[in-house]
Amino acid sequence: MADNLLEIENLTLHYGGSQILQGIDLTARRGAVTCVMGTNGVGKTSLLKALSGTHGRSGGQYRLDGEDIGQISAHALAQKGVAYVPQGREIFPFLTVQENLETGFACLPRSERHVPDEIFDLFPILRDFLNRRGGDLSGGQQQQLAIARALVTKPKLLLLDEPTEGIQPNIIKQIGQVISMLRDKGDMAIVLVEQFFDFAYGLGDSFTVLERGAVTLQAPAAEVERDTLLRAVSV
Repeated sequence: MADNLLEIENLTLHYGGSQILQGIDLTARRGAVTCVMGTNGVGKTSLLKALSGTHGRSGGQYRLDGEDIGQISAHALAQKGVAYVPQGREIFPFLTVQENLETGFACLPRSERHVPDEIFDLFPILRDFLNRRGGDLSGGQQQQLAIARALVTKPKLLLLDEPTEGIQPNIIKQIGQVISMLRDKGDMAIVLVEQFFDFAYGLGDSFTVLERGAVTLQAPAAEVERDTLLRAVSV
């Protein structure tokens, strides 16, 4: 089995006076998809924000590729190989597809600032739309652009927040195929937050279910029945 790229122990997070995450333990292996599931408002997005550095965690240990990670910025985490595709995509609507992709260069050394051909192998439509503004793309095309922009940074850890939300079925299928291909390369760990149950169940190598900011179920795919998982995420 692939080794753990990400190891989180007892992670806590507060917004103001409210505790959002309560002692989360999580591991993510290279060459595997770790699915984080649960209903709205249980802390899934907050967990990804803590892992990406866009929200400082309140406590807990964070190890990335064997290195203890302190309270560092999102930019510093990106330089260490963490890429975050947020819910809602957050592409730049007035920049072209090419310019959106190039925003990923910020965390790369100057010698590596180019868009790999592999990006267009994964998302062929983007090659045709390089000069089109991001805001003129469909929701599904914007999602492909957001994932592609993250991949430009050459991540070790890819964090995906609800990549199927609000997009058409054919592009959902394509994004699932891309996630499978990235996993099968074996050099990246993927943490997927997803409410579309069948999409997550089809991709997940392990599952972590959250309820009220705490883990209620955690198991490898081989050890959890579909119905058990469905009940756990439907609470």
